[in-house]
Amino acid sequence: MEKRKEGNEKPGKSDEKVLIRGVLREDGVLVPPTEDIEGLTSRGYGTPKNGDLLLAFHEALYLLSKGILEVRDEGTNEALRFEDLLERARLHDDDAWVKYLIYRDLRSRGYFVREGFGFGADFRVYKRGEYGKSPAAYLVLGVREGQPIMVEELLRILTRVQSLKKNFILSVINRRGEIVYYSVSRLSLG
Repeated sequence: MEKRKEGNEKPGKSDEKVLIRGVLREDGVLVPPTEDIEGLTSRGYGTPKNGDLLLAFHEALYLLSKGILEVRDEGTNEALRFEDLLERARLHDDDAWVKYLIYRDLRSRGYFVREGFGFGADFRVYKRGEYGKSPAAYLVLGVREGQPIMVEELLRILTRVQSLKKNFILSVINRRGEIVYYSVSRLSLG
């Protein structure tokens, strides 16, 4: 992954028409089997769940910002705007905005991005053209600039990432929403 800054673009509607409809749930956005689930999964989106497809909040935010997804509230059947969905996502994850920014940036660079393994990494990232053919090459942890993180925690994650034969990438987001990626590795002296 090349080191590059990305500006903080405000998500907006694109000219693409809405192709997929989903329903907001506690754990994400559920896309029913009447929609193009196969098209989404082939492009690396969502997790199958009892015949439906469950999109993580960052995936749903990304697809909503692209105009590909329409999200409706489960209780009111009201269509949600980007800001509404982000607010709901923040109720479940304080870092929802950070995860969305990283996810959007990596997707815009052509990477396939999936949920992390749950031991500290936010995302698994596949090399371009390798999704479904090879395992993820990178594990990415996102942090806000100035957010404290213990060296012991980074070392624990790094050890686990290296045991899986992956590259550990630390994604730092500054106050303007610019993202800088750092490759993290262990240095052996002597």
